[in-house]
Amino acid sequence: MGTPALHMERRRPLPTTSFPGGDPDATRTLRIDPAVMTERAQTLLPSACDVVVVGGGHAGCEAASAAARAGANTVLVTHRFDTIGAMSCNPAIGGIGKGHLVREIDALGGLMGLAADRGGIQFRMLNRRKGPAVWGPRTQADRKLYRAAMQGLIKETEGLTVVEGDVFDLSLDASGAVSGIVFADGPRIACRAVVLTTGTFLGGLIHIGDRQIPAGRMGEDPSLGLSGTLRRLGLSLGRLKTGTPARLDGRTIDWASLDRQRADDEPVPFSFMTDTIENPQIDCGITRTMPETHAIIRDNLARSALYSGQIEGVGPRYCPSIEDKIVKFGDRDGHQIFLEPEGLDDDTVYPNGLSTSLPEDVQEAFLRSIPGLEKVAILKPGYAIEYDHVDPREPRQVSFRPQGAGSLSRRPDQRHHRL
Repeated sequence: MGTPALHMERRRPLPTTSFPGGDPDATRTLRIDPAVMTERAQTLLPSACDVVVVGGGHAGCEAASAAARAGANTVLVTHRFDTIGAMSCNPAIGGIGKGHLVREIDALGGLMGLAADRGGIQFRMLNRRKGPAVWGPRTQADRKLYRAAMQGLIKETEGLTVVEGDVFDLSLDASGAVSGIVFADGPRIACRAVVLTTGTFLGGLIHIGDRQIPAGRMGEDPSLGLSGTLRRLGLSLGRLKTGTPARLDGRTIDWASLDRQRADDEPVPFSFMTDTIENPQIDCGITRTMPETHAIIRDNLARSALYSGQIEGVGPRYCPSIEDKIVKFGDRDGHQIFLEPEGLDDDTVYPNGLSTSLPEDVQEAFLRSIPGLEKVAILKPGYAIEYDHVDPREPRQVSFRPQGAGSLSRRPDQRHHRL
């Protein structure tokens, strides 16, 4: 995707990083357009750092922030800065089990809880009928507010540089230790450790019926080079699959006919550093699939990428597609669907519970068989996406390792600074 563009976000000099183009602290943000300023982009690109984090999703933001807070000169590489904090699927944070993880991230100084508190528009504490140990904090998020909050937190992180680019390969030294990253067009950044947080982008392939679209998510390019690198290093890659439902036009939904789910009267923040929730809180709609819905899906299972044999990847256990629900729970007369607005000023609605890889015409047909959605318009079709992953046990079985130590998380000579 061309020579990487550069965002410089820091408030102290980085002594181990070379910026031959001038004072790196002269500006808070510098975006280089690779189409018109290739030489300058290469000049300003950091030549070395301590840690490179590849991928700007949830995990990448937390990894980059953690490394920088620990005193490491850190580079976060992502295809586009404006997609940092983008919520690929359900615009929600937390829930049963997952809410505990967000709280733990917050306790370690992470970002997700703060961003969720700044972007949340429907806070609910789940499982209140049981003891506090199993309560599950959850919020529906405004996509724009969450993205802006996460980007703001990344910009505020001292010692962190964000580079726009496509990491195509890894550099190893003569002993087999990681020594840097290589971009698709050749530029390199030397480093002592690399953290890969590729999500659905590593060899990503979208499925809508019999259509296949190489992508990390709809409208964004996949990462293709790293899969070959990891295989060359002796790592065994597999394929995983997940999916997302169609996005609906809220102006075409019969809200008056639906039950509503309200937010809690007193929202409980995720972060212990948040005093109060400032955003207005919204309702979500509740509806159910009908026998007609199930019949439409059964009649078209052969056109589903999941059931046609087109998809190789293994899907998540606790997030089944609507096709899986109809096949595996055929005795059910309906499945509950939550209609979740994606923003305070956005008419897009996320129909939670209707993930699918069926063709677009079938999606429209089964959606319009659901109460309240009889005249619904689809803004974006649902799809399945499969992508490469590395078995987490694999790195222990090969000689691939970071420089100077057997762990990516700590080096004997690592400097630690209190920020």
